[in-house]
Amino acid sequence: MVSASEILKKVEFHLRSLTKAKIVIKKLDVNMLRKIVFEEEITLWWEHIALPRGGVFLVKLNGEIRGSTTKTHYQLKSLQPETEYSLSVSIADKNDRVIKEIGLVKVQTLPKKKRIDVTKSPYFAVGDGVTLNTAVLQRALENCAPNEIVYFPKGIYKSGALNVHSDTEIYLDKGAVLQGTDKVEDYLPKRKSRFEGLERECYSSLINIGELDHKVGYTTKNIIIRGSGKVSGGGKDLAWAIVNAEKELLQKSVENVADNARNYENEHTVPGRARGRLINMSNCQNVVLSGVTLENGPAWNIHMIYSKDVTTCHCKIASYEVWNGDGWDPDSSENCVVFDTDFCTHDDAIAIKSGKNPEGNIINRKTKDIFVFDCRGSNGIAIGSEMSGGVENVRIWDCDMGNSYGGFTIRMPKERGGYIRNVCVTGCKLATLHVLTKVNFNNDGKGVLTFPVLENLVANDVEIVGVSIEKGERNIVSPIIINGFSEETPIFNVALKDVRLLKRESGELPEIEIENVTNLIVEDLYYL
Repeated sequence: MVSASEILKKVEFHLRSLTKAKIVIKKLDVNMLRKIVFEEEITLWWEHIALPRGGVFLVKLNGEIRGSTTKTHYQLKSLQPETEYSLSVSIADKNDRVIKEIGLVKVQTLPKKKRIDVTKSPYFAVGDGVTLNTAVLQRALENCAPNEIVYFPKGIYKSGALNVHSDTEIYLDKGAVLQGTDKVEDYLPKRKSRFEGLERECYSSLINIGELDHKVGYTTKNIIIRGSGKVSGGGKDLAWAIVNAEKELLQKSVENVADNARNYENEHTVPGRARGRLINMSNCQNVVLSGVTLENGPAWNIHMIYSKDVTTCHCKIASYEVWNGDGWDPDSSENCVVFDTDFCTHDDAIAIKSGKNPEGNIINRKTKDIFVFDCRGSNGIAIGSEMSGGVENVRIWDCDMGNSYGGFTIRMPKERGGYIRNVCVTGCKLATLHVLTKVNFNNDGKGVLTFPVLENLVANDVEIVGVSIEKGERNIVSPIIINGFSEETPIFNVALKDVRLLKRESGELPEIEIENVTNLIVEDLYYL
């Protein structure tokens, strides 16, 4: 290993306006076990706690050991419906001797629900991958009562846009696929949504939960989508069909689309903003996505806007060749959790947002209390670039984003305003750790006069590879870039603790760039 003091001698370290200060980020109560409850299944999760060497989390059911894990979650299956269980989690040594109690909860499983089989009377949906089932599936969803489940047996059920009301559960059995079409007309009428930070009319998503209104609270509640099947969108074919349809509309309103697009990344950017998502949640509360594969939305896959208490777990989220195909995007939303999920996405695996430029400042709905843990995959985790409504209290731990494009990135262009505060990344493997104040995309529109504020960023016990992978190509990059705007508008309070950087194959030490940061702590920074 190469120590921090040797790094300071050998590597050009761009440090300005630096003083050492104690950084305090508020921690939530680690003694509270969170729970996700179904009829015959309970998943527990808890905040990050460092285990002693050889230690495990010991899980007990009604006082008896049910199992152990080194993860901060545990899934219990084959339980009885409508039954109360006592569950506890503790830290134990390798011999199952308890060192410290984490929490104890009593949980009652849900009552057994009646199945609405979409293939039975009066719906008769056909899972042949050819028959269009939109109307009958919509009727089943509309008829679903709080004590019922819309059940998809094995089959491929082709459909256009579907709307989901409060107190609805959807169960996709093994081999069941809710398959979105690639026809633009199947996602009409358009509806009010938000895309890349701006409210606008968009095509409907495959699954639509709630109606967008930034002036009100949560109007659609208690939604569950689970099972071991798939929700699969129209993918790249639908995406380009929407782009082409929107170009035709633009040609009627501007003289030359190409001239109009010069201020954007490419001619597809503006028409592409009308795309729906795979699952869109607007003004929702208490939504659970569990166990399913969620793939190939025409843009982002999972998008929650002005929502609260959204949990995604034990899932796979993918987008294949879908331009701008993010995985999981909380947007001006609170208490959103994703864990034990694999990502294979064409853009950010996770992108945390809160609106863009003046509109985002005026709407002023922050994103806060975001928990990301035990996630794996490509293209990394990002905050921004749309963060004008503010982002605070983001916890990321036990994630492997080392074989990806971005690792962990904060993007906060000066045009945005707003703030990002209290971000902690712990126990992760990352391709890069970058804080960027300049981006070359989604930078159109009027900017605001006040610079964004970033304060309280902690990276602890992380390994950074320093290689960015794009379209299968490995590109050598700086493992750490943290750039404030200027000495007058710096980033405040950054701590890098127990950070391990990989040497180049040549043995060279890659350059670290930290500039315009006030209050920096660097402890135990090594090259491996």
